[in-house]
Amino acid sequence: MTKIPAAFGAAGYFFDCQSKKVLDREHGLVYDQNRPVVEKEEGSMKKGEKRKLELLRTAYRMFLEKGYENTSVDEIIEAAGIAKGTYYYYFQSKEQTLEEVIGMMLDAEEERAKQVMAADLPAPQKMAGIIAAFSPDVGETAIRDTLNRSENIVMHDKINRRLTDRVVPLLSEVAEQGVREGLFACDHIPERVREILLLSNALFNEEQYTEADIAVFIDTVERIMYAAPGTMGFIAQIIHQGK
Repeated sequence: MTKIPAAFGAAGYFFDCQSKKVLDREHGLVYDQNRPVVEKEEGSMKKGEKRKLELLRTAYRMFLEKGYENTSVDEIIEAAGIAKGTYYYYFQSKEQTLEEVIGMMLDAEEERAKQVMAADLPAPQKMAGIIAAFSPDVGETAIRDTLNRSENIVMHDKINRRLTDRVVPLLSEVAEQGVREGLFACDHIPERVREILLLSNALFNEEQYTEADIAVFIDTVERIMYAAPGTMGFIAQIIHQGK
């Protein structure tokens, strides 16, 4: 059995970080994997927004370097060079800081997903690429693992809903492309792609899967989308290459 890292809020997303790199390489998708995920354009931002962004960047780096549990609010304040009152003006707690850091990570993942959507690819590969784009990078596993702790279940579920709300419209748009291409023959597309996400979450929730799990998952996705057998078979190859 093989262990796979979980995407935020949806442990069953079936691409780990290495598989995502394989998918990107094979499909010619290029983006800067090494830039800080919380990097954003600052030109049109107000002073207060820039200050908050700086705090998020500081917290993001410290959570990665030291771990969330080992990073105190006072340490974030000291590293950012601000007064304690300034920190609490923007964040009520360290938990809120974590939630907003994860939100910015999701922003970056959504941008990657949109690059996949814009690529010249068939719909099935785009769907797989979108899901892969919403997996955290290798260096972000400390934040992901924190979210998956039992004591953070409320935040976990909240982030899960936010993630699903972002992913379903993107997958639905690409699935519509698949219908136009004659690769899928289904209606009620948002409901179908949501079911695929729920299935992947349930099937891979323990971060373990077998070859049989992969085969059954692919077959079920093809049936859900009314796709010809083998349409989604490339998923198995990507997972195997990503090991």
